[in-house]
Amino acid sequence: QVQLVESGGGLVQAGGSLRLSCTASGRAVSSYAMGWFRQVPGKEREFVARISMIAGRTYYADSVKGRFTISRDNAKNTVYLRMSSLKPEDTAVYYCAADISARVTTTPITYDYWGQGTQVTVSS
Repeated sequence: QVQLVESGGGLVQAGGSLRLSCTASGRAVSSYAMGWFRQVPGKEREFVARISMIAGRTYYADSVKGRFTISRDNAKNTVYLRMSSLKPEDTAVYYCAADISARVTTTPITYDYWGQGTQVTVSS
């Protein structure tokens, strides 16, 4: 089992950047494919990005492609989400998640472990 803790959220102006971190404990993050999701009140949790377990292949939602970058540092047991050119519609609680399966999925229910979330607010 792995425990995930997100950090790095905050308030930023439109056009700005933030880097979110997701640090794992209990098990190596290299044992999982890792994903980032986001959620706003009243809406379903939305896929943002995923990085594969072994080859480090990345996948992005169309809404963030070209602006967000997911990466992992296995030595630090941490996954990152670099967010640039932020827009007010990126405002949400951002969650990281671990998936024990190598099958690429963007559906939240298929992920096995979740962090508590970190708030990102983008002002216009």
